[in-house]
Order: sequence, then structure tokens, then C-alpha cells
Amino acid sequence: MTDIEYRFLDINGIRMRVAEQGRGPLVVLLHGFLNFSYSWRHQLQALAAAGYRAIAPDLRGYGGTDRPSDTAQYTQLHLAGDVVGLIDAYGGEPAVVAGHDWGAMVAWTTALLRPDLVRGVVGMSVPYVPRGPHSLRAMMRERFGERHYIQYFQQPGLADTELSADIAATFRGVFHSGSGAAQTFWNPVLAPEGRWLDAHPDPGTLPSWLSQAEFDAYVSAFSNTGFSGGLNYYRAIDASWELMGAWTGAKIAVPAMFVYGDRDSFGNYASDLIDALPQFVPQLRETVILAGCGHWVQQEQPHEVSGALVRFAQATLPHGS
Repeated sequence: MTDIEYRFLDINGIRMRVAEQGRGPLVVLLHGFLNFSYSWRHQLQALAAAGYRAIAPDLRGYGGTDRPSDTAQYTQLHLAGDVVGLIDAYGGEPAVVAGHDWGAMVAWTTALLRPDLVRGVVGMSVPYVPRGPHSLRAMMRERFGERHYIQYFQQPGLADTELSADIAATFRGVFHSGSGAAQTFWNPVLAPEGRWLDAHPDPGTLPSWLSQAEFDAYVSAFSNTGFSGGLNYYRAIDASWELMGAWTGAKIAVPAMFVYGDRDSFGNYASDLIDALPQFVPQLRETVILAGCGHWVQQEQPHEVSGALVRFAQATLPHGS
């Protein structure tokens, strides 16, 4: 068994850092907000052991990958283009593409736009929602008002500064409040004059699923990059919606799996979107519900998530060893 290796590749006009492990058919793992390729450390090993070549890029704006300053370079077309470029760089054969949180949205979009390159798609924590008559930002504003956190994230520099003020406290707070160990679901609507981190108070301790060394890796990574790259995904929501007009109402045409924790706050306030998933993803093979798990599925319950990914890969790709 090889260890995780890192390489830099020129992809879609940017330089990307990619973690990889194993040999065999390709599985692409896409991280979400407040994460980077390190979040897939457990799954890289499991997929490699099962006979697959697993790769996890730092998505644009994160980690060792370029971080364009122009928010217009963070649309779903740019992000899906990065995945297409990665698949091409690794030989161009169709791959399984899996994503968590924002990475799930990128995985769904890549499967939608390039089913010829996606043998199967796995979304974690965030279900596929086809383009509708209004953007996600507009939908959340209508549903929750102007104090929904997506509206708050639109203001350049505001959340960027807030999250960077004490990076260790930021991660202790968000990892706790978003996990299955939290006693209540976090509120996506900010109090008047409130900050986003008010809903993610620092508990002063780490969750049981995260070691000090793993936590330190997050603090170190985001101390180097800040948070603007990830926040730009939210700031490009309206631009993505405008560019995706040709795919209004389109369904995902490849085999799929959805994984989420039953203690995820997103599932609590958007359960209707999860319930509608079979309608929009006709080849949904399996929905995996992780009991007692929150939002950080691949880290909170790594064995269960790795098993689901290997099972799905074996069903959709040529089998590994």
C-alpha cells in the first residue's frame, strides 16, 4: 500500500494541488466549505486498498491550489471544468466523482454536464437540486429572509475577517456545531447585527473524531490561505444560475448515491430537497443515512463512508483488486 502522494497539475487555467493514493480506475473526491483535500484522508486509503486510484484535489480557492481573486472565476462552470480537467489529466477514462457539501454541488454539476466522463456520482450532505426559476441565493432569501447566512457571506471582507480572527476557535466552533455531537441544530438565520460564528460558539475542546494533529492541519492550512476562496463560491451563486439556464430542470442521467447524517442541520431545514432527490436523479441507487452523524460525514464516520464509496465504485467502475 502506497502512502498519500501530492502533485501539482495545471488544470483549466489554474495550478491545482492533488492528493492521490492507489492504482486502478479513477475516483475523484471533492471537498466542501471550510475543508480541503485532507478531509478525505480516510477514504483515499480505503479506496486505494480496494484497487482504485483515488484523488482529492484542493479545489480552487483552497489549500495549495490557486486562489483567483475574481469571484467570477468560481462559478459552477469553472468548478466542473476543473474536475473535467483532472479526469483528462489522469487519462480521460470515465470516473466516479464524489463530493461533500460544496464539493457535492460540483460533483452533481459535473455529472450533469459531462455524463460521458462520470461513470457514477456520489453526493454527501447536499442533494442535487436542478436549476429553477430563481437562484439558490434568491430561494434562501425568500425562505429565510435577508439574515440568512448566504446573504451575509455576499459582503466582501466581512465573513473573511470574522473567520480569520481566531482560526483555531473558528474550527473548534464549526466542527462542533456541525457534528452529530451538537445538542441542537445550528440556525442558518443570523440574529440582527449578529455574526455567523455566533451560531458556532467555540466549545474549547475538539470533537472525538478529530485528533489534535488533524485539527492542527486545518489551522495551519487556513492560516496560510484565509477563507476568501471558499466564500467566493457563495458570491458566485447568482452568476452560476445565470450561466446554467440551458439546464433548467435537467435531471442527473448517471448512477448515483446520496449520503448524509441524520443529525445534519441542513437535512433538518431542507428535508424536502432530500425527499425530492429520486425525482431529479432517476438512477439513484442508494441513500445512506448515517445515524448520529452530523455534517462532516467522511470524518465523523469514516469507516461507514469509505465502505459506501467502495461499494458504489465496485458497482459502477471496473472492479479493483
